[in-house]
Amino acid sequence: MSMSRAGSNGTAALERAGVETVKRAVQLDVACRFQESLVCYQEGIDLLLQVVKATTDEAKKHRYRQKISEYMTRAEDIKKHIEKEKQDGKYHKQIRIEENATGFGYEKLFHEYLTEIVSEVWVEDPYIRQVHQGSRSEQRIALEGIKQSLSNYGVTLSIEFSSSIHDREIRFNNGWMIKIGRGLDYFKKPQGRFSIGYCDLDLRPCHETTVDVFHTKHTKQM
Repeated sequence: MSMSRAGSNGTAALERAGVETVKRAVQLDVACRFQESLVCYQEGIDLLLQVVKATTDEAKKHRYRQKISEYMTRAEDIKKHIEKEKQDGKYHKQIRIEENATGFGYEKLFHEYLTEIVSEVWVEDPYIRQVHQGSRSEQRIALEGIKQSLSNYGVTLSIEFSSSIHDREIRFNNGWMIKIGRGLDYFKKPQGRFSIGYCDLDLRPCHETTVDVFHTKHTKQM
């Protein structure tokens, strides 16, 4: 009996999570936040499929199968819409990072766009050599050190200096372009070497900034 109750409780938890996730998907869909909505639809569908598999209630199975079919159809429509925006060069997604927010490490921001076909990345930042980031000689030494380290992994780093750069942007040669209001330096200084977030950027508090993601058919070359 205890095992049956545990199984029932587990299914109920899956059901609650699935319902809340697709509810969030619909809200994001209505708000035209399609990329986020698609992720929620996919997660919600997966959870509800687990509910269908686990439940013995035939009426519930039938009801959720109908809902899953509707959500899958909408998710496919959103995929097509996003793909069309990408092809037309009109895709735009904005992420707002609140003051002191955590969970926004570089991997979290970029992993979705670093697909297997990416072979080149361009980074432009007008303040990468500002005084608070070190003297020019220190910066050159640091950048050369990074260049050498990357070469050990088969990555070539090319460095160019310009007195006219004003934009902060990261571009991948698969068409994605990301603009961060504060550039890559949006993390707050850690409290010390033994503080949470010193090594894990996902745990480090951020300065308030916005991240804009675009997709263009033709990536500007440097």
